[in-house]
Amino acid sequence: MAQPTTAVLCTDLAFEWPDGKSVLDGFHLAVGPGRTGLIGLNGAGKSTLLRLLAGELTPTGGTVRIAGELGYLPQGLTLDTGLRVDEALGIRAAREALHAIESGDTDQRHFDAVGDDWDVEERARATLDRLGLHRLGLDRTTGELSGGEAVLLRLAALLLRRPDVLLLDEPTNNLDRAARERLYEAVAGWHGVMVIVSHDRELLRHVDQIADLRDGEVTWYGGNFDDYERTLAAQQETAERLLRNAEAEVQRQKRDLVDARSKLERSASYGRKRSVTRNDPHIFAGMLKRKGQETAGRLTGMHTERLEEARARLTAAEEAVRDDAEIRVDLPRTAVPAGRGVLTLQKVRLPGLPGLPEGVTVDLDLRGPERIALVGRNGSGKTTLLRTIAGELAPLDGMVTTQVPLRHLPQRLDLLDDELTVAENVKLFAPGAGDNAVRARLARFLFRGGRADQPTGTLSGGERFRATLAALLLADPPPQLLLLDEPTNNLDLASVRQLTQALAAYRGALVVVSHDLPFLRGLGLTRWLELDGGLRAVDPM
Repeated sequence: MAQPTTAVLCTDLAFEWPDGKSVLDGFHLAVGPGRTGLIGLNGAGKSTLLRLLAGELTPTGGTVRIAGELGYLPQGLTLDTGLRVDEALGIRAAREALHAIESGDTDQRHFDAVGDDWDVEERARATLDRLGLHRLGLDRTTGELSGGEAVLLRLAALLLRRPDVLLLDEPTNNLDRAARERLYEAVAGWHGVMVIVSHDRELLRHVDQIADLRDGEVTWYGGNFDDYERTLAAQQETAERLLRNAEAEVQRQKRDLVDARSKLERSASYGRKRSVTRNDPHIFAGMLKRKGQETAGRLTGMHTERLEEARARLTAAEEAVRDDAEIRVDLPRTAVPAGRGVLTLQKVRLPGLPGLPEGVTVDLDLRGPERIALVGRNGSGKTTLLRTIAGELAPLDGMVTTQVPLRHLPQRLDLLDDELTVAENVKLFAPGAGDNAVRARLARFLFRGGRADQPTGTLSGGERFRATLAALLLADPPPQLLLLDEPTNNLDLASVRQLTQALAAYRGALVVVSHDLPFLRGLGLTRWLELDGGLRAVDPM
């Protein structure tokens, strides 16, 4: 069936939460065929927009129109643990009817249930295989599935339905490397209308256009994420050049205005002196004075007008430069000398948690400011290993020895007290630091002025991550070993860049678990280790 020119249309759309906080107001969007990557800062309203499109939220104004059937894969997906796989796929009724017909039952309702979908089981198994879920039997329950497998199963159900419009919200969160690759293939092979909210740069390389949601409006960029970055870089280079020119023009007009006023004052003073010397009549002197004032007024007005025009151009130039502020920190106290012992694991047997294979034994010797990527499939024990190193879990056997102060940033950002301000939380990690010192350091993490006094519970996801990172890196004693568990999950692209900048200034040892390869490649890693029944070195990915 031919796709309509516009498959998703929002007209004058508005939405606000019950507390009165506005997310969208007078918003317009038109999405046509192809794969669209929807990006933007945390808090811009991307997930809210997808929920409005999916009908999960009701607009407070305006309209949403979807052409055809819609499929939606939300964030934070959970499945009923008692649900059968064929139920999750939406094919149980068709399967049961098909089996009844095959056993000789010719009741018409069975034929109605099957419709034209006589190959439903074959298609279901082929779709599961395509997404790496070949081990799932259609009669199994979903209770034993990992979070990543639940996402893939829900995606399989959507692919089987073949909706006209498919919405995906951060689909690669919680997926291991192999699962991500299969999802990339599924996205690349999609021929309908797809809107993807994601910070996964590799996934965004498979889209046809980028929609950047910023300040309640969408700006479109043709091509995939690489094309977007090149276009944006060129635009920003031009915008920054225009800004420099506008700043220089404002300063020039200010000087011209001062010079004009100075010349006029000197001319008026000279005219008054000549009038007194020549003993001009009062009427003539007054006429000369008025004429001089009129000339001064015209010249001053002209220069003032030019200055205001220059200031207007400066304002426009400033608005054209994106304000994705950068974290700028210097963390010399985190430095670890080369060769110094940092962490030793001797025949450490990890605790047997649900889904973790038994008998995983780990040996590791980490020295100096090494930067290690810890990779592996979901369920291999990476999070368990970090928690064991951090002392949050006791090993079943073996010895963990840490020779430097360490801090652990877990996937769940639950280290801060929601009732306290950002500054108060940081003070808990560095009780000896004065208020001025805390605020000066927080400013470098983009919490300037009143932002440091925000209650932590009111922060967006990206802000909360920044506050948690600031608390860990500014802690006393400063951490010389930092453990990060999937730190880029749920971060927008600007926040990922800010995290990378902060870690570039970090001078200690680093162990990071992540499936985000572009992020890992930007960290200057010294070793890549894979956890699969034990630790083994692998080539950089």
